[in-house]
Amino acid sequence: MKKLIYSLIMVLTVVPFLAACGGEGASGDGEGKQEITVNAMSEPPSMDPALATDTTSGWVLDHLFEGLYRKNKNGEIEPALAEKTEVSEDNTTYTFTLKDAEWSNGDPITAGDFEYAWKRVLNPETGSSFAFYMYYISGAEAYNKGDGPVEDVGITAVDDKTLKVELNAPTGFIEKLLSFWTFYPVNQSVVEGDENWSAEADSIVSNGAYEMTSWKHDNELTIEKRASYWDEDSINMEKITWKMVNDATTYYQMYKSGELDMIHTLPIDVISSEKESDDFKITPYFGTYMYMFNVDKEPFTNEKVRKAFAMAIDRESITEDISQAGETPAYGFVPEGVDTPNGDFREQSGEYFEEDFDKAKQLIEEAKKEEGWSELPSVELMYNTSDNHKKIAEGVQEMLKQNLGVNVTLNNQEWKTYLDTTKQGNFQMARMGWIGVYVDPTPILEYYLGDSPNNRTNWVNEEYDSLIAESKMVQDEEKRMELLHKAEDVLMEDMPFMPVYHYSQNFLTSEAYKGIVYPVNRYPDLRYAEKK
Repeated sequence: MKKLIYSLIMVLTVVPFLAACGGEGASGDGEGKQEITVNAMSEPPSMDPALATDTTSGWVLDHLFEGLYRKNKNGEIEPALAEKTEVSEDNTTYTFTLKDAEWSNGDPITAGDFEYAWKRVLNPETGSSFAFYMYYISGAEAYNKGDGPVEDVGITAVDDKTLKVELNAPTGFIEKLLSFWTFYPVNQSVVEGDENWSAEADSIVSNGAYEMTSWKHDNELTIEKRASYWDEDSINMEKITWKMVNDATTYYQMYKSGELDMIHTLPIDVISSEKESDDFKITPYFGTYMYMFNVDKEPFTNEKVRKAFAMAIDRESITEDISQAGETPAYGFVPEGVDTPNGDFREQSGEYFEEDFDKAKQLIEEAKKEEGWSELPSVELMYNTSDNHKKIAEGVQEMLKQNLGVNVTLNNQEWKTYLDTTKQGNFQMARMGWIGVYVDPTPILEYYLGDSPNNRTNWVNEEYDSLIAESKMVQDEEKRMELLHKAEDVLMEDMPFMPVYHYSQNFLTSEAYKGIVYPVNRYPDLRYAEKK
């Protein structure tokens, strides 16, 4: 009966099937031109590497900028601007010699640009939500929290070509971390000369394979290959355009008509029909789709309510009947795919809870008695504007009503506004997704650290924070994973969020293109793409 009801919901929300004839591609009228048009879905909130916190901004930044390391076309970490790397005997001091390279305005890229950029991220006045990724560097955390001077931060430009970085402890994944956009350099003179330097195409100065040539806000953004890029010969794609179309039906039609060469996150209603097409692709995506609970707002102040909500939705129905894109139901936070000495991290922990509607109802009644509520306080579920998010939210809304007897109202906001609203804590229950910057439990679990600016739930647990901090000082991999398992145990006991599924990504990509790279924790890398 439950499955039938959810199927009926899907019938009511289905849109007319669109013609399945393939388009010729957005650049089909320009034979021989290496151009591609894709869909960002929304306006990137920030083009400043210090301030960007979302995958949409990161997608563009990864093409405009470059750090000491990068991912190559095989998805492997390799040196980028680091010509040579020397490591001390105790593995805590790294000395990087930079390649001869220049910014898009012709200025030479110096070690001073790196020192300035990284210390700018850590400067409390910058307000970077991702500053904590630099806490592996000595003195970084103290400076960022206002407890130490910038002079004690272990980032030093020895000369124009030499950058010295001192770590708190040996960090085996440092190269992966240094490929992340928070560690990209910025041009000091440009940033200091214009506080709005990253707001328009004509003021952005970048150092990667591309430079921005056009930015029509909330409409489209275009970048073009730089002839002065140090590795220019390896870059095939000459021009990349991101459209900003949020309506799934519209961007699907644009793909079919050839206005877009690639789309991701297909409309739910067409996935089953597109799965057999040659241009359809599903790839793993190292992240978790979830609903955050604001633990300072009723009814989620009570742990039993949080657990009841988590137990009252049918994840199999969500992934099979609604999202339909190869996702896996989530009963923990860390996704599959982390290799450990004892096997996959997720498989070792197993499932932290079961879907049990009767038990969930019982927990709600217990919470009402504990809090003195005659009725459960009203609940609003927020999500960022997207057809697919809307359908999942509607499915969850119906499940909570049927399985828990709770009426939930829905509210949606555009992405940039939504990020600001949730950051301010103006929500009870809100959709969020989190993707690991590298494939390891740490960047996933760090999301819920008590002092993480990304943790919008107001949940703080000293034991949790302590376990993660301890894990960062441990070199034995088995011991490190044991500590991270214990941290996830604490998180899932308190349940400040409700996991829904572990991501996959689905795409339609024109067969005119080859060489597109599909990372497990980023949107596609288009640098090496080639139009046949």
